[in-house]
Amino acid sequence: MANLHINTILEKMTGKDKDYRYMATSDLLNELNKDSFKPDADLDIKLSNIVLHQLDDVAGDVSALAVKCLAPLVRKISEPRVVEMTNKLCNKLLHGKDQHRDIASIALKTIISELPTPSLAHSILLSLSPQLINGITAPGMGPEIKCECLDILCDVLHKFGNLMASEHELLLSALLSQLNSNQASVRKKTVSCIASLSSSLSDDLLARATVEVVKNLTSKGTKSELIRTNIQMIGALSRAVGYRFGPHLGDTIPVLINYCVSASENDEELREYSLQALESFLLRCPRDISSYCGEILHLTLEYLSYDPNFTDNMEEDTDDENHEEDEDDESVNEYTDDEDVSWKVRRAAAKCLAAVIVSRPEMLAKLYEEACPKLIDRFKEREENVKMDVFNTFIELLRQTGNVTKGQIDMNESSPRWLLKQEVPKIVKSINRQLREKSIKTKVGAFSMLKELVVVLPDCLADHIGSLIPGIEKALNEKSSTSNLKIEALVFTRLVLSSHSPPVFHPYIKALSNAVLSAVSERYYKVTAEALRVCGELVRVVRPSVEGSGFDFKPFVHPIYDAIMSRLTNQDQDQEVKECAISCMGLVISTFGDNLRAELPACLPVLVDRMGNEITRLTAVKAFSVIAASPLRIDLSCVLGHVISELTAFLRKANRALRQATLGTLNSLVVAYGDQIGPAAYEVIIVELSTLISDSDLHMTALALELCCTLMADKRSRPIIGSAVRHIVLPQALTLIKSPLLQGQALLALRKFFSALVDSANTSFDSLLESLLSSAKASPQSGGVAKQALHSIAQCVAVLCLTAGDQECSSTVKMLTDILKDDSATNSAKQHLALLCLGEIGRRKDLSSHVHIETIIIESFQSPFEEIKSAASYALGNIAVGNLSKYLPFILDQIDNQQKKQYLLLHSLKEVIVRQSVDKAEFQESSVEKILNLLFNHCESEEEGVRNVVAECLGKIALIEPVKLIPALKVRTTSPAAFTRATVVTAVKYSIVERPEKIDEIIYPEISSFLMLIKDHDRHVRRAAVLALSTFAHNKPNLIKGLLPELLPLLYDQTIVKQELIRTVDLGPFKHVVDDGLELRKAAFECVDTLLDSCLDQVNPSSFIVPYLKSGLDDHYDVKMPCHLILSKLADKCPSAVLAVLDSLVDPLQKTINFKPKQDAVKQEVDRNEDMIRSALRAIASLNRISGGDCSLKLKNLMSEISKSPTLWDKYYSIRNE
Repeated sequence: MANLHINTILEKMTGKDKDYRYMATSDLLNELNKDSFKPDADLDIKLSNIVLHQLDDVAGDVSALAVKCLAPLVRKISEPRVVEMTNKLCNKLLHGKDQHRDIASIALKTIISELPTPSLAHSILLSLSPQLINGITAPGMGPEIKCECLDILCDVLHKFGNLMASEHELLLSALLSQLNSNQASVRKKTVSCIASLSSSLSDDLLARATVEVVKNLTSKGTKSELIRTNIQMIGALSRAVGYRFGPHLGDTIPVLINYCVSASENDEELREYSLQALESFLLRCPRDISSYCGEILHLTLEYLSYDPNFTDNMEEDTDDENHEEDEDDESVNEYTDDEDVSWKVRRAAAKCLAAVIVSRPEMLAKLYEEACPKLIDRFKEREENVKMDVFNTFIELLRQTGNVTKGQIDMNESSPRWLLKQEVPKIVKSINRQLREKSIKTKVGAFSMLKELVVVLPDCLADHIGSLIPGIEKALNEKSSTSNLKIEALVFTRLVLSSHSPPVFHPYIKALSNAVLSAVSERYYKVTAEALRVCGELVRVVRPSVEGSGFDFKPFVHPIYDAIMSRLTNQDQDQEVKECAISCMGLVISTFGDNLRAELPACLPVLVDRMGNEITRLTAVKAFSVIAASPLRIDLSCVLGHVISELTAFLRKANRALRQATLGTLNSLVVAYGDQIGPAAYEVIIVELSTLISDSDLHMTALALELCCTLMADKRSRPIIGSAVRHIVLPQALTLIKSPLLQGQALLALRKFFSALVDSANTSFDSLLESLLSSAKASPQSGGVAKQALHSIAQCVAVLCLTAGDQECSSTVKMLTDILKDDSATNSAKQHLALLCLGEIGRRKDLSSHVHIETIIIESFQSPFEEIKSAASYALGNIAVGNLSKYLPFILDQIDNQQKKQYLLLHSLKEVIVRQSVDKAEFQESSVEKILNLLFNHCESEEEGVRNVVAECLGKIALIEPVKLIPALKVRTTSPAAFTRATVVTAVKYSIVERPEKIDEIIYPEISSFLMLIKDHDRHVRRAAVLALSTFAHNKPNLIKGLLPELLPLLYDQTIVKQELIRTVDLGPFKHVVDDGLELRKAAFECVDTLLDSCLDQVNPSSFIVPYLKSGLDDHYDVKMPCHLILSKLADKCPSAVLAVLDSLVDPLQKTINFKPKQDAVKQEVDRNEDMIRSALRAIASLNRISGGDCSLKLKNLMSEISKSPTLWDKYYSIRNE
């Protein structure tokens, strides 16, 4: 039936009426697009013949529809038919009439783009390639035919280049011969064709192509247009094959530089193409081009100002700020010459310089010396497109400076930021001249540069604000300014206002505020929104503090208020503007409220109204938080009740951000206006906030408990609130305290809550204590209580006792010691909690009045339960913190005399030292000596646990007494005992914390003596040094940057598998291989991972990736995981270095994802292997994100292998969308 219908359509397609033919062809297209349509053998032949026939239809619209039919047709008919069709079309293209050639070419391209299977593609290529090669090389073929053949061949090679490996040599010979064609169009298409072919060529054929092109360039007498083509060819080759072009740079770069320098004056295109090729080398072959970078830099700087037809008389910079200069500036640009294309050379030089900046972070200091002045000088470029490229190059320089110096605080004279700071006056002077230009594009570019400058050096414009104000005014006020320019100017103004100190702007506030307020009333919403954000910063600058700064802010209060109020009350505007107006009004009221008393009754109800609107309520809640926190105590009496009831209702909403903001705002309002809010309102709030207390959202819990404490602090309504909290919130708190997840801010808030609760009226201390202690009892439903929960309970008990007073505290301590004395107590959980409670109370309060408490605790060291021993050691240490003079000597004495209890006693000592280092407390001189002697005696202990505790103790004492400790530790780096050397390096690791400490400057000169132990002969010492380096890199990278050139090769050496550390253990029936170097290799790779985050400018990725990372990707499971992470980071941060060796990295990844565990593998091994495959796929996904990664044939093949395996593809797909 279906075939009958098709036959009818086919008959109509051959009719004489072109409208009939058109409609029939359209019907055929619809039929072909149906999934259910499947033609038989006869219909196959008919369809292919008729569509080919329609392609030559005299009516253009019919032949266009026939081309559309080809795409679905190719997928529906048999392979021989498709091959036959392509042969006919190819014949028509090569030998047919001129008018049919175009349509045949389009038809062939359509078929090639739609080929459904590789086997069909292979069949077609076998017959198509020879005909296309013939069309390109046969003597009688016209240039039009050659161009069409090259176009089609380019498509074929791009899509199926790797299927044609057997014909690569023939194709390459045919195409290379066309590079010397007399027709420019043929040469141009040949260049793109060879580029498409090159990505699938073998290294030998690629070398042959390069040699041929270089030979064309170096042979005497080559025509200049052929030289240009061959230079374009080199650039296209490097863009197509990426890093694989690296080995040929030695032959090509000198030739290109020579042509650039020696080309005749009017051969600008030759220079442009040479610079474009060099730019491609810089981005694609970073490892191989290192030795030429200096030469290329000088070349780009020379051609950045290449303008042979124009002499610039404006060289003598005048510092005149007159605006009459505008006319002069214009007269400079009046010179035009349509023949002059030297601007192309300048543009190519700017882009090439940008490539140097992006790909060579290590050259930054040199770039500031040589390139920065030249770039600033070229801001005066007369060709606008080139000027934009100069601006973009300078922005790249600023961004690279920001990337390299991220997290660095000190600015020494070789630091890129210091070098940039020296150039700021010149930059500002040059940009000011650009801001007086008439061109909008130039001004937008100038503001973009200023924006980046402020981001990289936040306070660098303090001395230049006055000179920049006219440019900002002009951009915001001139009628010719576009929205884009206004937005750029406003964003820059906002950044500059927020990053500089307020007094800098005070002389210019009038001019600035007028310009910004005029932008607030703009019609385009994005300008208005940005202007309102600037207003917010302006408010802070106008009145930085309530006390007053000697600047009269009053004249600006009402203009700012009026401008924002008009936006706030306007209903029909964009949501972004509404939100900005609400935020800004919140700032205005909190800053100027004392000068707006008359306006508040009109303004505050509008803000309350915005709280009722779902779209703006979150912003309005935050605005009220700002108002409530104002030191001016704004009078909110007219709206306070309404606001409180709205906010209380918001605590029930599903929107988490809204609940969070509401809790913060309620807290601020209760603190500031508690005396105006009634107890009834408080009770409703307590009921609502009790539902938010749970361990599923600890941040919300902390905010809810803080609000609860604030409510209980209100003395007037304490009795009512106390009982409400006891009945509603306390049960939730007692459930929360049992959570093993409880920590941080939520635990702190819970401690405050119990402290506030025992303080409030009608709450019995005994019942609270009882409920806390009983929450530690194991219930039959939930089983035992988590260890973390016992610590939380102990902390809350301690806070409760201290708040209740000495008497309650003493009775509690007595009760707890009785639990410990009670020998018959088999309840280990009870004893465990009692010890923890004693420790927490003892840390906060001196317990020396309780006689022999220390001996009672030490008795628990004999317990058969490990957790009780550990709790006893914790308790002893913390009690010692409460009274050092009494208990510290006792602990030290016990360590000397009790060999069996040494490890636990050292843990007690560690508690004491860690607490002292956190609290910045000092030890007595004699105590320090005793402690040090004792610790150094235990450095060589056989037990690793003891050595680790000793190292942590030494590290934390070093924070308190660095002057004494650092020399003592340094002396022991040369100790003959390996354990001692490892312990002192580990101690240094513990002394390096994130916050600034006085140890930093004392240890700085001595760091190398510790870290150089990375080349020690003992592996334990080497590992300790690697871990210490990791900690330095994470917490204090600036301390080690100078040592990295020496340390990195040593660190990389630790990543190699050392055969001497691999031993075989004979276990009788089977042998077991033990790799003692595994932990060291893992630590070394993890250290590199940390260094990539903090010291990227010091790590040379190219020298690390091969061979070290490559071998790590093929190592043990524990080493592969960090290597995958490193590879992902490098792909993101240094893509060009990864591209340069991409092929060699694919093999180990492929091996990892194809690894199958043994049949009898246990579940743990199977799970580990699954994790490993996911980790490798994550690395592969990051490799795919690199632009230019498609040059790698191996990566393409790996991706096709992944896509064919359903399990791998599902994993890969979910990882890619994470």
